[in-house]
Amino acid sequence: MAVYTPVSAEILAGFLTRYDVGELVSVKGIAEGVENTNYLVDTTTGRFILTLYEKRVDSGDLPYFMVLLDHLAARGCPVPPAIKDRDGVAIQTLEGRPACLIQFLPGVSVTHPTPTQALAAGTALGEMHAALADFPLERANSMGFATWQPLLDRCGGALDSIAPGLHHDMTVALADLAATWARDPLPRSTIHADLFPDNVLMRGDAVGGLIDFYFACTDIRVYDLAVMHAAWAFDATGMTFDAAVGDALIAGYARHFPLSQDERSAFNDLAVGACIRFTLSRAWDWLNTPADAVVTRKDPLAFWRRVKVYDPNLASLLKTLS
Repeated sequence: MAVYTPVSAEILAGFLTRYDVGELVSVKGIAEGVENTNYLVDTTTGRFILTLYEKRVDSGDLPYFMVLLDHLAARGCPVPPAIKDRDGVAIQTLEGRPACLIQFLPGVSVTHPTPTQALAAGTALGEMHAALADFPLERANSMGFATWQPLLDRCGGALDSIAPGLHHDMTVALADLAATWARDPLPRSTIHADLFPDNVLMRGDAVGGLIDFYFACTDIRVYDLAVMHAAWAFDATGMTFDAAVGDALIAGYARHFPLSQDERSAFNDLAVGACIRFTLSRAWDWLNTPADAVVTRKDPLAFWRRVKVYDPNLASLLKTLS
């Protein structure tokens, strides 16, 4: 989430007349995240999220995301479907961008999740995967393994402005991972692919909502858990690993999907892949975020450092991780 496209109160008030949501009371830009423009909108009937989809989200994918959220909501998963206007339309256009008004879910994203919260979040991921067992649509992973080398090439030597030698080290790490990535076929399904703590709304120790499905796709099912493990089990710098949180995520997920031996054997490689994927996307954003964007840039090295936990042998060969 972020604010790239400004929307005036007058334009927003007119936009809301398409819906049965009352009149605009207040609006506030949300600076967290890096993908889309988001506003917290209060009306005379309640609270909503307004999302304007920026260039990284292909407007052609939006119907897939809307159907996915409707599918999960119908099966009782705590997700926020888009609000349809009086004509039954969910996807609108606002300020030249595709836009949706989305149901607001109460809860907070935790900065330092506890093992109890991680257990609940892992359980919620397993419940979500179970609910998606009969989801009929597929979407290729727009940030999957096949995209990492091209993104690394686009970042190029500019990576060394983040850390000297980073481009060389990421090239070595990606080549090493390519030799083992998904060597044995693993179960695939629709996955969230970005279930960081800030995309899970907690109400105490219970999960109140799963949000931000704009990387959802069809990919290796346990990769979703590996992404979550890498995102939840470290502090914000990537320097401190909390094994209890990581173990709790896996234990919660195993309530619905106990990991097979093949999945356990592949798990660390999948987690290294998650580290590379988010290092690259954060590096791209770090190097290319517009100067006037209201957005919080995220440190690419925070994910790169996590490789030390998942593959110490590889990390020992990399100058930027020594």
